[in-house]
Amino acid sequence: MNSTGIAQNLTRPDFYPHRPAAVEMVQTHISWVFIAGDLVYKVKKPVNFGFLDFTTLEKRKFYCEEEVRLNRRLAPSIYLDVVPIVRREDGRLRPGGPGDVVDYAVRMKKLPLDRMLKILLAQGRADAKVMDAVARRIARFHREAETGGAIDEMGRPAIIRHNQEENFAQTEKYVNRTIPAYQYDFIREYVEKFLNVHSELLERRVAEHRIRDCHGDLHLEHICIADDILVFDCIEFNERFRFGDVAAEVAFLTMDLDYNGYPERAEDFARSYLDDSGDRDLPALLNFYRSYYAYVRGKVTSFRLDQKELPEAERSDVIRTATQYFNLSYTYAARLEKPALILTAGLIGSGKSYQARNLAERLGADVVRTDVLRKELLQIAPAEKHPDAFGQGIYSADITRKTYEKAVEWAAGRLAQGRPVIIDASFRSRADRAPAIALARKLAVPLYVIECACPDELVKIRLEKRQQDRDNPSDGRWEILQEQKRHYEAICEIPAQSHFQVDTSDKPELAREQIIRKIKMAELEPPA
Repeated sequence: MNSTGIAQNLTRPDFYPHRPAAVEMVQTHISWVFIAGDLVYKVKKPVNFGFLDFTTLEKRKFYCEEEVRLNRRLAPSIYLDVVPIVRREDGRLRPGGPGDVVDYAVRMKKLPLDRMLKILLAQGRADAKVMDAVARRIARFHREAETGGAIDEMGRPAIIRHNQEENFAQTEKYVNRTIPAYQYDFIREYVEKFLNVHSELLERRVAEHRIRDCHGDLHLEHICIADDILVFDCIEFNERFRFGDVAAEVAFLTMDLDYNGYPERAEDFARSYLDDSGDRDLPALLNFYRSYYAYVRGKVTSFRLDQKELPEAERSDVIRTATQYFNLSYTYAARLEKPALILTAGLIGSGKSYQARNLAERLGADVVRTDVLRKELLQIAPAEKHPDAFGQGIYSADITRKTYEKAVEWAAGRLAQGRPVIIDASFRSRADRAPAIALARKLAVPLYVIECACPDELVKIRLEKRQQDRDNPSDGRWEILQEQKRHYEAICEIPAQSHFQVDTSDKPELAREQIIRKIKMAELEPPA
């Protein structure tokens, strides 16, 4: 009997000794899963994808036994045993008993679907306390997981480099299909620099036994919050995918949380894991491994485009999903790991705030906008309009000075916490810029200035639209622009390599990509 015939038999309720009322079959690309009442039977398909091989009965038995053994580490009450599927003398298939063994099934208890972490998050029922419990369970698992020997080797920089290079080789054909060329080039350069700079750290991770026999597929759909934290469906078919740095496993789950729209829960999990594990190198590695796993997801999703029979509507969904994963990988790669102070500068309507928001999203920077801060200091609602003349009212020299001082003070606090910061302001005079420059020197952090400019005709359109936007905190008007021009002092006190000039009317996203690359790659340069 072929595998399809075996699967058909397992869809019949009378196959099972406990006689379920109905059987639901779910297929993956490597397994059939039969939900029979309170029990689940999982049968492996006789497939060979290179990274796994289930083509013989002996191999399927071995990997069924491995699945039970490995998953009992994190879900001991769920994984029951391996059941032989036998053909009896009457030709009928049964689970166990006398007869010829035709296949094997993993027998499990059915998990409560309403307690899956992904469902709880969607319903708003998974808070910081839940993520703390998950983190403590994973940290304990990592402490107890096997290490040494062949496991350690998977943490070596050479192996990590090989895995990364394999990714780039396998995705080259998808450049400008699911991953823009600038993201592909940036991530590749980032990986190379990261591995060169952090090779000693990675070797130390091996020496400290931070490389463990992990779960290997730790995402939201594999976590159940029942009486205990149950984590199931680990990778049993390929040790290479399971052996790795515990930081990589933490990165995998936080990446999945970010992708699904739960960045706060990702921070909760990472923070709790760090507290419980005491792994102080974790922050330096998280974005590297997050970028890697998001890239892998983008790659694997892109592979589906090679299926000629893929319907056009589904092809569009695949492209969109893969692009989202690659974009997330790029964002992780671009995030700054060290404090830096970034200033916008330029006349009103030049696009400073738009550039600040987009740069902050990629670089992981905190932003303070002086348009908002000024009104907060005066206890004025951000959207309340104040059409004061240039240098008058809430825009007097004294209030402006206090606003800039407060912005620099705010930035100092964030920088002291190791955060990159963007101050979104005009910085039209050397006096406005001086405190920020002095702060960067005092704290010995890199300083960058993004100076935005735009043709007057476009600025006028922007300012007119802004006046109609009741939620915009800016009070910029055309007549104010003319006064600003007369009082704007050229930026000469910043080194050319740290001073970026952006024409926001002409493909500003290209300039932003170049700025991100220069700032991030400068961070990765080894100290002189």
